Amino acid sequence: KMGNAESNAYQNHLSRFLPEEQSDIDGLFDTLAGSSGSSGAKNAKAAKKTVTLAALQARQSAHTREPLPEPMTARLYNGMKSIDLPGKSAGPSEQIAKEQFVIFMSNLLKGNADEKISIIMRMIAKAGGPLKGKQIQEFTEDLITSVVHVLSYRKELKGWSLENTRDSSSGVKALASELLSELKLPDGTKPVGSQLLETNFDQSVIEDWVYRVPQISVFLSVVIRQGLHVLHSLPDQTNDILNLLPHCKGIKGRGVVSLFDIPAIIYINSHLPAEMQHKWQLLFSSRLHGESFSQLCAHIVNKGPCIVIIRDSDGFLFGGFASHSWEVKPQFQGDNRCFLFSVFPTLAVYTYTGYNDHYMYLNHGQQTMPNGLGMGGQHGYFGLWIDSDYGKGHSKAKPRCTTYNSPQLSAKEDFTLDAMEVWAVGDAPESAGRKGKKSILDVDPQAQALLEMAGKSRQSEGLREPMEEDEGDD
Repeated sequence: KMGNAESNAYQNHLSRFLPEEQSDIDGLFDTLAGSSGSSGAKNAKAAKKTVTLAALQARQSAHTREPLPEPMTARLYNGMKSIDLPGKSAGPSEQIAKEQFVIFMSNLLKGNADEKISIIMRMIAKAGGPLKGKQIQEFTEDLITSVVHVLSYRKELKGWSLENTRDSSSGVKALASELLSELKLPDGTKPVGSQLLETNFDQSVIEDWVYRVPQISVFLSVVIRQGLHVLHSLPDQTNDILNLLPHCKGIKGRGVVSLFDIPAIIYINSHLPAEMQHKWQLLFSSRLHGESFSQLCAHIVNKGPCIVIIRDSDGFLFGGFASHSWEVKPQFQGDNRCFLFSVFPTLAVYTYTGYNDHYMYLNHGQQTMPNGLGMGGQHGYFGLWIDSDYGKGHSKAKPRCTTYNSPQLSAKEDFTLDAMEVWAVGDAPESAGRKGKKSILDVDPQAQALLEMAGKSRQSEGLREPMEEDEGDD
């Protein structure tokens, strides 16, 4: 019989869900339990119905291609199985009861770090107890792989696809190790590299990590909602799920594969100001628009905040976020929301230090000042620099870039540019959308620079080619 303590706990968990969410969860449980769901027998059998691992796997493989990779299905099952019900005879059961199923959903989708943690511990390792870094790494990689897989399976990639982005496998490992770099032992030390993989972490350390690294909870929520196809369309979704990926514009049907992979897009997007996380639009690609600095300027000037990504000839991928529209002028511009980042071989974001305000710089066709695109550091010593003699650049940081505290981002301090993309983020500024031909000043940056030095405003500022908006990209 169901003890009072148990039914109270169960009712408390059930009450976290809205009525329509409860029926969604009931329906999923009944499907998994293979029930016919006839209302007369429903209540009598509710306590007896159970779900097995085989049922969860069958649910997954009922389609030609599984919504979730098999290791993640097993981890979800272990998480459900780990929930102890008061009043039940001890001893492991291979069956999952309705109460366990509901408490699992409630803790992972609605719970705090404390409630999530014991389930996550069992999802990482069936036995529980202190966990090795290697086990946490495998879980984190499985989790990120599952997010990419399930969003692709459900056609929720918002215009991105596994075909128009870089292969995600190295991105999964890079994002996992970036998230794992936040694991701190009780004395505050962060083990790294092979030391991390062999270190034992206890429950309190992992709880602290889940609390400080919100991506873990967000990714679990996506895996459950989209993988089990439950509660996936209901309104309580927070912005971190809605804006996990931005809508992608400007790449569809152009035969271009982005320098970004899906895990990197998710990670970099989460560091943008909230109001810019809903949309990225391709402004410039060296493969589409040619390898020319004046082409680059023509496509990115006055188009609002942007993300620049570069691949050097050694295959390193890195870039920066510019918080303001790029303008061609011999002064630094931008504000402290700008940052530099690395995508490969490591994934990391480097933010403003407060040391100086050398956020972003773009100059072209001038005799007296350096010509090129730069972010952070100072003239001749940028954290990221693309020379106006297109094809050359540098990333100088001995040992760190003063503005962003970033290390050298390229494989060599002076690098050769292999490919470059610029993405506008958020909504286009008013001026960028006005129809009209290019301004003569875009074609002749020297004339523009002279005007600026003379303090004259640009009369033809509003005359721009219309933005390329791809219809039906979503």
